[in-house]
Amino acid sequence: MPTHLRLARLLSQLSVLLLGGAGSVHAAIAQSAPAMVQSGSAVVQSGPAMVVLVRHAEKATTGGNDPSLSEMGQARAKALVTALNDAGVSAVITTQYKRTSETGEAVATARNLKTEKIAIAGTTAAHIEAVVAAIRKHPGEVVLVVGHSNTIPAIVTALGGPKVPDLCDANYATMFVMHMGKDGTPAHVVRTRYGAAEPEGAETCTGSTMK
Repeated sequence: MPTHLRLARLLSQLSVLLLGGAGSVHAAIAQSAPAMVQSGSAVVQSGPAMVVLVRHAEKATTGGNDPSLSEMGQARAKALVTALNDAGVSAVITTQYKRTSETGEAVATARNLKTEKIAIAGTTAAHIEAVVAAIRKHPGEVVLVVGHSNTIPAIVTALGGPKVPDLCDANYATMFVMHMGKDGTPAHVVRTRYGAAEPEGAETCTGSTMK
């Protein structure tokens, strides 16, 4: 099966998987048809074929500014492994914090991968730029990015997706799936959910900082 058809079917299967779980697709933005570039007799993707972005799972109430995952968070990290079981993830990018590392490591361990840690050391804008650069170093691959309530929406936008507000503090189930086109911009962007359902109103808030 041609690569672009396989990826289109994969995106559809992922959405169905999540619909059959705890959540449902609640926004889909189609920007262009899936596209590849031709190099000789081989079809080559100029950037990552697909980017999956999630906020870290639920964090513990202890641990200061760098808490580990709570019991609920550990369960959600396992749910992420299940949700992406057939996605063919070949790269996992996190920040230096335990909550993102532990969430991403669940998938990395299942896929026999090593996580790439992009530290938040300066401005948020500089971090977003560094993450996007790291993503683009994986042409033709499926990349998982685990970030924070204010970084994940910004990365979606920086990759060419729509402007998305920061995630609320109680919002942990949101997943963005970006099927990338030949020019490195998204052909499709799907916002969906995975894992356990969240409390009512988890997606409604007035603002957010990095959490």
